[in-house]
Amino acid sequence: MMDLYRRTVTRFPLGSVSYMFAYGSGVKQQVGYGEIGAKPAPNSVIDLVFCVRDSLGFHAENIHRHPSHYSALRHLGPRFVARYQERVGAGVYFNTLVPLQDLGLTIKYGVVSQESLIEDLKHWRHLYLAGRLQKPVTDLVNPDDNPLLKSALDQNLLSALLVALLLLPERFTAYDLFLAIAGLSYKGDFRMIFGENKQKVHNIVTPQISEFFALYQPSMSRLEPYLAVNMHGQEPGTRKPAILFEQDKSRLATSQHLRRMPKELRRRLQSNAASRGDFPEVVEHLSLSPLLPKVLQASVNDIVWRSSVTQSVKNIASAGVFKSLIYSYRKAQKTFAV
Repeated sequence: MMDLYRRTVTRFPLGSVSYMFAYGSGVKQQVGYGEIGAKPAPNSVIDLVFCVRDSLGFHAENIHRHPSHYSALRHLGPRFVARYQERVGAGVYFNTLVPLQDLGLTIKYGVVSQESLIEDLKHWRHLYLAGRLQKPVTDLVNPDDNPLLKSALDQNLLSALLVALLLLPERFTAYDLFLAIAGLSYKGDFRMIFGENKQKVHNIVTPQISEFFALYQPSMSRLEPYLAVNMHGQEPGTRKPAILFEQDKSRLATSQHLRRMPKELRRRLQSNAASRGDFPEVVEHLSLSPLLPKVLQASVNDIVWRSSVTQSVKNIASAGVFKSLIYSYRKAQKTFAV
């Protein structure tokens, strides 16, 4: 598949691309979908994201090379497209259902500025691409050579782990942990009410436990004073050892985790907590409250709901009404087929 991805992306203007990844059911194994092989399954869509240093330059060159990828918005010029990308929704511009007939596949690709992506990763302003990057993806450009971006990617994973710990009890399984993490960017998504499979989070996590563990192991190492990992018995129906966790649920540990929440989540917690005062006072209140998991989940959902609505509306214009209807129909087909 990596060779196919390389042949796919080389047709795009890569001069300002600082990071690129592939994600979704066409890339990562999910329950209910065919085995991921050397070639994509028929009717599958490969999802890509280009993180660029210069959105205007990327769109100017890409519209010149591939005008058919864009909706009628291309007629307003690359400057308008770049502004539409940055100022509306979650800061991503998607071209949907783009057929690459010479390779025998269909792609959907998003374009995001490096500045916007780093802000979402660090502060959870939209928890949109940050949410996608809390799950295993396939890197097509290695972020390790970009210290600012790599630091933001690591911080996003640590934030997701901290929130999951606050939502979970003292003892839990690896499945519980990764289900909580993967669910952060789905539970508040309005598309989960209709159009998405209600078992989607389970379907993502179940076949990817080992990939989740590899992704989050560095973050777990940073939380060793608060988190212990044990092997005990076997996972039901398998010969694999069950991975069990035990965490420190003391008031001190809870306070420490809350203080490390991303900026936008702190703002939402301050708004949703039944406490007046600045954030340290809210932390003091929530660290003792049995309602912390409920308030925390509601605060995460607030961020996701807003970005999922605004980005979905934005995608209608960037994809065009006809492609949007086809894409929604295919999503519905997959939902009822799984």
